[in-house]
Amino acid sequence: QGAMRAVVRAVLVRVAKSGLPGDRHFYIAFNTRAAGVSLSPRLLERYPEEMTVVLQHRFWDLIVTEDRFEVNLTFDSIPERLVVPFSAIK
Repeated sequence: QGAMRAVVRAVLVRVAKSGLPGDRHFYIAFNTRAAGVSLSPRLLERYPEEMTVVLQHRFWDLIVTEDRFEVNLTFDSIPERLVVPFSAIK
């Protein structure tokens, strides 16, 4: 799993720098209760165990560090900031 998470990180670093090419999209599933995950109470109530996000057209402020990524997305037209450690990815 460490190798798969390293691939996800590498792709996210590239997306943060250059965006997604063409009409591509990227799905990421993660454990919402994992240590270090930060979600609003509203999203945590809606996704109490697992969540899948899609990075495609409407995401912004993607930050990728050694151990996590942070991104802004909208859910039901409400902007949300997500913080997801790579260790939480399924």
